[in-house]
Amino acid sequence: MAVIEVEGLHKTYGDRVAVDDVGLEVQAGEIFGLLGPNGAGKTTTVEILQGLRRRDRGRVRVLGMDPQRDGDRLRRRIGAQLQSSALPDRLRVGEALWLFARGRDGAPTLEWLGRRWGLEGLWRRPFAKLSGGEQQRLFIALALVNRPEVVFFDELTTGLDPQARRATWDLVGRVRDDGATVVLVTHFMEEAEHLCDRFMEEAEHLCDRVAIVDQGRVVATGTPSELVTRADATQRVSFTWPGADAAWLSGIAGVDRVTRRGDAVGVAGGLAGRGVAPADFRTYHPDLEDVFLALTGRDLRA
Repeated sequence: MAVIEVEGLHKTYGDRVAVDDVGLEVQAGEIFGLLGPNGAGKTTTVEILQGLRRRDRGRVRVLGMDPQRDGDRLRRRIGAQLQSSALPDRLRVGEALWLFARGRDGAPTLEWLGRRWGLEGLWRRPFAKLSGGEQQRLFIALALVNRPEVVFFDELTTGLDPQARRATWDLVGRVRDDGATVVLVTHFMEEAEHLCDRFMEEAEHLCDRVAIVDQGRVVATGTPSELVTRADATQRVSFTWPGADAAWLSGIAGVDRVTRRGDAVGVAGGLAGRGVAPADFRTYHPDLEDVFLALTGRDLRA
């Protein structure tokens, strides 16, 4: 069953088009990633889905409701962590959970939330004293106090170190395990690949999918493996070769693209049989960043 349906969504700010004819569908129980560079229109799209921003035109349904018309009723059934989430510095973890859960029908107990999201030892700690990973655990708990059916996470791991990012990925997985549909907004392609790959094997009847967004448009939708196959992204290798002749490498049969940063050389294509065998030779299989390059002609990191 589709819990989110979007057709022909359009939003402008003055002369700038932020969302341009976006269409997508999210199925119940999946983790759905909105991926793309900063400024691609991802946050505007999810704010419209939550009823926080008005659309110019298009059809939008979340849990069968129009967010623009039924915003108050819808927000009782969804949860969200916004891109710029913050709390007062001196507000303690236990106080924040109590404040957000107050008056919520069917809200889980504070003790359950603390155990579920690893907050028991932080009950009396003020928000300003939490690490980045601890803050994100708190924001996830706050997004779930109303037992939502759909949860939106917008750039959840921005600013976190690699260890905290991976811990947060596992927490997002638990949200889906608890029965919610997750919409994950991110510009980290690795993040969406990790989450989708983790659950692909657990639910044979369900494929978690991603939508790649660029300049306000959805340019592709599917599972990561489907997108890589569809884009026909090229396998590449990298190695260190001081004084490498990039022009010579580009002329080798099977080589599609050569990049160089200092002594580090990246080659998309094949070097087999060319006598190049550096000690740090590495092979990279195509990923979602390669898909973005193939579809848009631009490097995501650029």
